[in-house]
Amino acid sequence: MKITKIDKGGGTIAVVSGSEIVIGDVQSALDLIATASYETGCDRIVIPKSLISENFFDLKTGLAGEILQKFINYRVKIAIVGDLSAHPSQSLRDFIYESNNGKDIYFLPTEQQAIDKLSEF
Repeated sequence: MKITKIDKGGGTIAVVSGSEIVIGDVQSALDLIATASYETGCDRIVIPKSLISENFFDLKTGLAGEILQKFINYRVKIAIVGDLSAHPSQSLRDFIYESNNGKDIYFLPTEQQAIDKLSEF
């Protein structure tokens, strides 16, 4: 995992990249929050969906709710980047819609859109 720090909009955003799953369970999400905070001082994170376990996108597992609750509890905003059209679940589409209308969690198609969105805060 590599974390790049981007300064934009009067703050900093941690952009995560890599080739292996970074968020696979609640503990790995907490580890990401701690690592991003320690290494960059950021409370806003952009992560590609490819670095998140596929179980996250199956809402029946409850994993998405548990993980995203940790980001809210620790006051860390997150943008998950990538094409989610491969996930046909209506409940996932509804979840994404509601998240994108909030102020803490976003699902966006491109990294640049994610950076722009998180720089608004």
